[in-house]
Amino acid sequence: MEKYVKRFLGAVLLAVNFGTSQANDDLPSFIDEPAVIDFARDLEQRHGFNTAELLGQFAQTRPNPRVLQLIQPPSSPQQRSWERYRPRFLNERRIDGGVRFWQDNLTTLVRARTFYGVPEEIIVAIIGVETEYGRNTGGFGVLEALATLAFHYPRRAEFFRTELEQFLLLSRENGLDPLAVKGSFAGAIGIPQFMPGSQRRYAIDFDGDQRIDLNGSIEDAIGSVARFLEQHGWQPGKPVAVPAQVAGEPDRALLEAGIRPSLRIDQLAAQGIVAAADDPHATVTLVDLVSPEKPTEYWLGFDNFYVITRYNRSSFYAMSVFQLAEAIRQRMPAELTARGGETAR
Repeated sequence: MEKYVKRFLGAVLLAVNFGTSQANDDLPSFIDEPAVIDFARDLEQRHGFNTAELLGQFAQTRPNPRVLQLIQPPSSPQQRSWERYRPRFLNERRIDGGVRFWQDNLTTLVRARTFYGVPEEIIVAIIGVETEYGRNTGGFGVLEALATLAFHYPRRAEFFRTELEQFLLLSRENGLDPLAVKGSFAGAIGIPQFMPGSQRRYAIDFDGDQRIDLNGSIEDAIGSVARFLEQHGWQPGKPVAVPAQVAGEPDRALLEAGIRPSLRIDQLAAQGIVAAADDPHATVTLVDLVSPEKPTEYWLGFDNFYVITRYNRSSFYAMSVFQLAEAIRQRMPAELTARGGETAR
C-alpha cells in the first residue's frame, strides 16, 4: 500500500507540473475517483503500465458533460425516419467528394480491392459517411471521452473501460501521447473512425512506412477499412442488397428475425415478398426503411449488407453506405471502375 501512496502522490505532483485540461475546469479530475485508481493499478498488473504515470495523465483529465450529453438517447426520441436519415449522407457534397477521393487514391483503392476483395466504392463510401473523406475526424480528447464514458456512463461502462484499456495500449505501442489524441465523442479515431480495439485488431500499415497512422495516412485508412470488412466476412463479387416488393404488411416475425441473414429468398417470395435475385435459395435479411406517414421501403440484405453493419450496427447506416457507394460508382468515369464485371450490387 505504501508503494501506491507514494506513486499516487507522485502522480499529483506530475499533474501540478504539467497543468490541467482547460476544458471542464470546474469539475474534479479523474484522479479523485477510486475506480480510476483501481483501473490504473489493474493495468499495471496485467500490462506492465506505471500506475503513477497513468494517474498523472488522469490528473490532467476531467469528465466531459458534453460527451455524456451526446451519448445519451434523446429524452423524446424521434420516430425512425429513413426520409430524414438518408439525406445526411446521400447528397451532392458527399457524392462529389467521393468521386474526387476515388480519383485521388485510385491506385491505393485498387490495391485494397486486390488484397481484400472489397470494392472501391464501398471503402470510399464508408470513409465518406464516417468523416467526409477525412474532413471531420473529431475534436474530443480521446482519453477524456473514453474515461468519461468508462466511469460516468454505467449503461455501457464495461465496453468503454475495455476501449479505454485498448486506447492506452494503442498509445504505448505507437509512441503516442494519450492526452494529445483527438477523436469522436465516443472515442473513435482517425479518417475511418476506428474504436481503439478495432484499430489494434484490424488496422494495418498499408503505406509501408512501418507504422499505422489512421489520422494522417489515407493509405492506412483505406487498407484498414478493407481489412476490417474482409475480416468480418466480406464476400467478393457478391451482392449487398436489392429492393423488394411487398404485398401488404409483412409478417412481423420476418422483420424481427434479426440483421444477420437467415431468411431464404424463395420462402419470402411465397409470402408475397419479391425481389430480383440470381439465387432464390440465398439467405437474406428483410430490411424495413421506415419513414413517418410514408410507405415503408423494403430491401433484402445479403451477407455483405450484414458485414457493413459490423462497422455500425444500424440498417440505416448500412443502406446509406451502400446507396452512397452506388451513387459514387455511377458518377465515376467507366474506364476507372471496370474490373471484370464485379460491382457492389
